[in-house]
Amino acid sequence: MNRKAIVTTAFLLVGMAGAAFAQDSAAAAAATAAGYKYIAAALAVGLACIAGGMAVGRIGAAAMGAMSENAELSGKALPFVGLAEGICLWGFLVSLLIILL
Repeated sequence: MNRKAIVTTAFLLVGMAGAAFAQDSAAAAAATAAGYKYIAAALAVGLACIAGGMAVGRIGAAAMGAMSENAELSGKALPFVGLAEGICLWGFLVSLLIILL
């Protein structure tokens, strides 16, 4: 079984869990909507942090290589690392808005 089929099956099982254990259709709809809200918030944070980590890793490696040749470049590399870490912050803010609204 390929990775895409496994991920799709996992999302379907998680999404249908609220509907399977609900007593009536109104409760099932509310439970499913609440479940999707938390799944969306978790995906927003998770994917943003994974992407931010990959960006910081690549930028940090390049910055270390540049600083090994010229030590004066350390101040110029730090803002780029901060921009990459900002990706994680935006993911957190999006998930907070998803949960609160």
